[in-house]
Amino acid sequence: MKQQLEQRLQSLKSEFESGQKMLAELEAKQANLRETLLRISGAIQVLEEELHSASKIEENSNQPAETVSAEVVT
Repeated sequence: MKQQLEQRLQSLKSEFESGQKMLAELEAKQANLRETLLRISGAIQVLEEELHSASKIEENSNQPAETVSAEVVT
């Protein structure tokens, strides 16, 4: 009986250690994924701002230029 308990204890300790390693790996992957998503989010924001600026410039260049009328005085 004692031998069975010791074997079970050893098995559980091994399983626990394996679970801890797996959890550490998953936490590292999660941190890497968060960093990647943060970089992607920043890139999206920059591109959206650039597109917004470009469309404003395009709108301004498509507007007709104001004409200045000159009067001839004789």
